[in-house]
Amino acid sequence: MNAMNNQQWIERDLGVLWHPCTQMKDHEQLPLIPIRRGEGVWLEDFDGRRYLDAISSWWVNLFGHTNPRINAAIAQQLDKLEHVLLAGFSHEAVVRLSERLVDITPAGLSRCFYADNGSSAIEVALKMSYQYWRNVGKSRKTRFISLTNGYHGETLGALSVGDVALYKETYQPLLMDVITVPSPDCFFREEGECEAAYCQRQFVHMERALEDYGEETCAVIVEPLVQCAGNMRMYDPVYLSLLREACDRYGVHLIADEIAVGFGRTGTMFACEQADITPDFLCLSKGLTGGYLPLSAVLTTETVYQAFYDDYSTLRAFLHSHSFTGNALGCSAALAILDIFKENSVLENNRLLAQTMRESTEHFADHPHVAEVRQHGMILAIEMVKNKASREPYPWQERRGLQVYQHGLQKEMLLRPLGNVVYFMPPYVVTPEQITDLAQVAWEGINLATQD
Repeated sequence: MNAMNNQQWIERDLGVLWHPCTQMKDHEQLPLIPIRRGEGVWLEDFDGRRYLDAISSWWVNLFGHTNPRINAAIAQQLDKLEHVLLAGFSHEAVVRLSERLVDITPAGLSRCFYADNGSSAIEVALKMSYQYWRNVGKSRKTRFISLTNGYHGETLGALSVGDVALYKETYQPLLMDVITVPSPDCFFREEGECEAAYCQRQFVHMERALEDYGEETCAVIVEPLVQCAGNMRMYDPVYLSLLREACDRYGVHLIADEIAVGFGRTGTMFACEQADITPDFLCLSKGLTGGYLPLSAVLTTETVYQAFYDDYSTLRAFLHSHSFTGNALGCSAALAILDIFKENSVLENNRLLAQTMRESTEHFADHPHVAEVRQHGMILAIEMVKNKASREPYPWQERRGLQVYQHGLQKEMLLRPLGNVVYFMPPYVVTPEQITDLAQVAWEGINLATQD
């Protein structure tokens, strides 16, 4: 059989597939890109065109595509065990991974519970928090507090505690009633106001919510430092410090959703480290396996674990399961990821890459249609606006970001803006030269997208 080209694969795809987060009618004009292979930061299609994966394939890829070290770890595991149920059974890879996660996460997190993906991890944390309070006799605690503009996934529980209307509004009748508090999103700080001061000022809303609803609240859930799907809006670590103290004071759990921001994305291994706090639940996924296999983990404390530890007849066990919980292949990929972090000075090298990202985009702040350039570590975002002085956004119907995306593809760059926000979130194997090239393409794309 002759090798097939892009168009042939596109036709076969559109005959059978329904793609995620996509209006499929768009593909009448916007061609799909079938990928033949990947290597390092590059993806290659069936016509031989390459694309620099500047968004880490939806934020999952840490060390490049077809990384030889991760490949070898999975192949080695494949020869021993691909999967076994984790109820009543165990295996070497999941034990070793759990030990290492306990070792590297904030102090006090001592137990690992596994699921298949980020949304599932959020469901685990929500249910575990709720049942903890029930197990200790506080059955009035049935609600959750979350932030405006937050995003925690697309299963029903995760949607409930999120606040991005694009994903949530359609399903509102199916969702839990949650308490939503104004975000510390520093995009809205006053001119001349520092981020820490704004976050301290914004915390009054959370304080009030905990005072009013603390007795009926199981947990507060936040994305530490960056609200990724919420247009990469960012805030200062001081908010997390204030939140940890207040949750303790009001007897409420803190759930840290580090699914997108964990594993070095914000400059430290985990974003919570920048506030020197330990959440009651830490949710991890995406970079956990370096983008190779679906796996997620929820880490929690011994206090939470002990509230479920009892005779079977008490029905206090956490009866939550996924068929592929603790999958051996996923765990082996995760172990390889942790080995690379341990042996390759990843965080130190990332600081240099982050500096290149910052320096190569400094001039964007002077663009007449850029309201802000913001950054936490290896995440940088550029917000396009219709009016720079008033920060009036472009109407979403104009799809200005789509124009940046299309220009990027023509220049061998995979940029997939969030609405009017262009962002860089590349694999850690990107080079300074590639970052500079990426910034130039983004500049050109923004110029094209903001022409009147």
